[in-house]
Amino acid sequence: MKRFLFIIAALIPMLCVRAQVNTDQVMRIGCNVLYFEDYVLSIQYFNQVIQAKPYLAQPYFYRAIAKLNLDDYRGAEADASMAIEHNPFITDAYEVRGVARQNQGKIREAISDYEKALSMLPENRQILFNKALAEEEIRDYDAALNSFATLLRAHPGFGNGYVGRAKTLLATGDTVRAKEDLDKALSINKNLTNAYLIRADIAINSDGDYAAALADMDEAIKLQPKYAGFFINRAFLRYKLDDYFGAMADYDYAIELDPLNGVAHFNRGLLRSEVHDVNNAIDDFTRVLSLSPDDYRALYNRALLYNEIHEYKNALADLDRVIAVCPDFAGAYFVRSEIYHASGDLRKAEADYKRSTALARTPVPVADIKGDVVASSAGKVSDAMADEQNATESQEEVAARFTSLLTIRNDTDLEQEFNNSSIRGKVQDRNITVEAEPMFTMSYYTSPTELKESGYFIKEVDDLNATRMLRFLVMVTNHEPQLSDEAQIRKHFESIEYYNSLLSTRTARSVDYFGRAMDFMTIRNYKAAIGDLDKAVALTPDFTLAYLLRAIARYRQMEVDRAAIVPDPTAADIHVAASNAKVSMNEVLSDLDKVIELSPRMAIAYYNKGNLYLSANDYTSALSAYNRAIELKPDLGEAYYNRGYVYFRLGNKDAGSADLSKAGELGILPSYNLLKRMGR
Repeated sequence: MKRFLFIIAALIPMLCVRAQVNTDQVMRIGCNVLYFEDYVLSIQYFNQVIQAKPYLAQPYFYRAIAKLNLDDYRGAEADASMAIEHNPFITDAYEVRGVARQNQGKIREAISDYEKALSMLPENRQILFNKALAEEEIRDYDAALNSFATLLRAHPGFGNGYVGRAKTLLATGDTVRAKEDLDKALSINKNLTNAYLIRADIAINSDGDYAAALADMDEAIKLQPKYAGFFINRAFLRYKLDDYFGAMADYDYAIELDPLNGVAHFNRGLLRSEVHDVNNAIDDFTRVLSLSPDDYRALYNRALLYNEIHEYKNALADLDRVIAVCPDFAGAYFVRSEIYHASGDLRKAEADYKRSTALARTPVPVADIKGDVVASSAGKVSDAMADEQNATESQEEVAARFTSLLTIRNDTDLEQEFNNSSIRGKVQDRNITVEAEPMFTMSYYTSPTELKESGYFIKEVDDLNATRMLRFLVMVTNHEPQLSDEAQIRKHFESIEYYNSLLSTRTARSVDYFGRAMDFMTIRNYKAAIGDLDKAVALTPDFTLAYLLRAIARYRQMEVDRAAIVPDPTAADIHVAASNAKVSMNEVLSDLDKVIELSPRMAIAYYNKGNLYLSANDYTSALSAYNRAIELKPDLGEAYYNRGYVYFRLGNKDAGSADLSKAGELGILPSYNLLKRMGR
């Protein structure tokens, strides 16, 4: 469960009122932006305050809150520590740091922070609640129950406090008191989803009362109607109550909500098998296997269905894979013996039958099947034996495991959904492709955002624009927009014709070739651009920007060549392609080195060089280049992002997290998504 839910938005304007009177307008805007949940944008404002007045505690504290809401727990901890260093009496900073530490697994350090905050605010509701959760997490149940007792004495109307204590009581085995707390919580607040889920779990596991559990799941679905897992778990309850049509409807809707949900497809496949809807059941199990190729439950059940429709070859292929994973499962050998017998291979049939008979009374080590963990409707793992190294199950229990409906774990850890496509909200929750930030180039267009309204500054580009010798203004960006406006595209073809006429009627200038190359780059004609840039540097050997642009053109042409498909390539084709790629790589590197020679403090040249090495999987050289780029331009967020990306590729999670946190701080939005993925 997200521990920061109780750092509520209402706290922010109240804290901002306490800000020092000399805090400038940027600070006030940052507070307002934070209040409206524009977390990434608010960080940019607090960065400005910190840069101007690094001795203030408040901007570090507010930035910590923003990072916390972006799941950047490491960054939030660092900022909260800075706030405490500058002002050790900001109680809320200890709470923020405690939450950040708790989400990083630093539970005891988090408890220490909560205790420090409670020494100043002994009855603070959210701090007491978070402390109790932390104590439960380290299984210090007595301490957790004491904290919940203190919390509920001070705040008897706090429904989630009773839910939290109920979970702790369940962990100690006190089901009766846990149910009393859940009933109390729901009498206070009928909208506590977790209370219904946990009470349903108690009804199932303690009383076997599926009807009561179903009633609670119905209430949970009313509160969270778009979560597929609830429908999967309700279908399980409906199945137990012999409501096959209701169960099937729930599985159908769960798949509609989440088409890639393997559990829903698996369970629907089992239900379809029971009513002999064989082909559709096979389709469901095949879908499961497309999502998880090694799901041996789906393999086993699909094999049974293939056997039923006499597709013996497919059935044998599935059973062979099941037996490879679970070689002590008697049932798999028995089914395979039947298939061999039906296929006329009596020798193999007899061997499998004997193997099945020999294993029939042999317990199966849990270690062989520990990947198959079924969860209860409240999100608790029901396979307690998975923790026991030497635990075993009977053959009957294993067979049931292969053919039982599954339920979803982690129902109580739901996160709020964000559908806003702007930078507002929790950008770490967006489903984006994880890849490195691209190279910087020069372009006539950029993709401005609320965080970057214009391109990067390079002195040479500014000097070139000042000459007014080009037809359009040159900008520096690493995210060129795609041109979709026909008028814009036509404008660049006309510009090329203009340069053609100009170069045919007067003495050629290197800047004219450069200008035409810019147009060729815009319309993605990289070979023509390279030809013009060759002429530009021949006329002006110290034309820095021409080398930089040629490096980009060569790199993109290299990518185009790499993507070219050669039908049925021979060994000679592969050798030629590899040789050409090596030559192109060296040409790009040579151009970037020339840029660095002419402009040794151009950070993006080193950044581009790092990207070139990254594309060749030369991580050591890439890190070296990114390091130099950051030395020259400490606010180059793209360099931090890519260096963090490389660190993760190398398995250095701490260094990668630190760099991604910094990149996010500097406005690189994908940082928070990658931070969240790597933190799972």
